[in-house]
Amino acid sequence: MDKPDSRPNAEAESRAKRHFMAINAARISGVVMVLLAIAVFNDALPLPHWVGYVAMVAGMFATFVAPVMLSRKWSTNARR
Repeated sequence: MDKPDSRPNAEAESRAKRHFMAINAARISGVVMVLLAIAVFNDALPLPHWVGYVAMVAGMFATFVAPVMLSRKWSTNARR
């Protein structure tokens, strides 16, 4: 039988860890998309350049904008 966690904020701590991981996953995936775009522009990948532009824009969004939006969404402060 599993014992319930004796800490009062165990659920909040677990949720905070999930949010932290999701925000960092968004940042890392954005960096990977930017690297993919650089590979397309340097002809390391046989893809059209428009794919590189799409990957660059999506990567910049995922790296810089998405984490801010997620942290504001999940913020416990009143400033939304």
